Amino acid sequence: MIFEAIAANRRLTVLLLVAFTGLLAGLGYLAGEIWRLGPWPLVAALVVAFFSSWSAYFYSDAIVLRVSGAQPASHDQYPELYNAVEGLCLAAMMPRPRLYVIEDSAPNAFATGRDPQHAAIAVTTGLLAKTDREELKGVVAHELSHIRRYDIRLMAIVAVLAGTVALLADWLQRSFFYGPRRSRERGNAPLALLGFAAALLAPLAALLMQLAISRRREFLADAGSAELTRNPGALASALEKLDADSDPLEVANKATAPLYIVNPLKEHGGWLNSLFSTHPPLPERVRRLRAL
Repeated sequence: MIFEAIAANRRLTVLLLVAFTGLLAGLGYLAGEIWRLGPWPLVAALVVAFFSSWSAYFYSDAIVLRVSGAQPASHDQYPELYNAVEGLCLAAMMPRPRLYVIEDSAPNAFATGRDPQHAAIAVTTGLLAKTDREELKGVVAHELSHIRRYDIRLMAIVAVLAGTVALLADWLQRSFFYGPRRSRERGNAPLALLGFAAALLAPLAALLMQLAISRRREFLADAGSAELTRNPGALASALEKLDADSDPLEVANKATAPLYIVNPLKEHGGWLNSLFSTHPPLPERVRRLRAL
């Protein structure tokens, strides 16, 4: 089953790279046609897509850990964390990821990297303080499942490319209002209208793809945790504790929020926020775990 998940993630990574590159190329082509700049915006968009994907693949872990304020965790200071991770890695027959700790009272955790050989897990001091041994193992197993299935690589690339689409679309929108007047007058009106619509809808399409992938990965990682620990109730109990904790994670932001096991921003606001949430509803995750 795990090998099927890895193969599926690799296929999905390729498909998403093609989809996001297509979005960027489309925006670049429209910009070149509307402003009569020839192929240069298209070339620039493809270059940006390439370097964004390259940086996400090789440096996403270092960037995310630095932004999150994560510090290396020593064995002497956090023996329980090391024991939990090493035992689970032995059971999963995978290398132990690098371990980091974030000084924050909000309980949470995330995994990052590009593959099991270049992976890291970061947990907050709040998680270590507010969960028992079995609950901590459930959370760690969830993150190890993300690593085993190559979710970490997929989500890192998707996050960077989605941000790149949003930046290019924002530039294209602004160019309609602040671009050279002569270019606007010479441009093709129907094509300009199409470009403006694409600039508005492309970020939404990228966001919806990102959200769909992120939510599905959380359900699969929950199941992977239950498979690895043979104790789905432990993760369910941990998720209930994390849900009940009202403190937002201070170092989190909208770019890194999809990586965490639960939404670290603690956003509440009805069905609209739920629709665009990076995580599936916690009660549904707990219900599925309790049913295993």
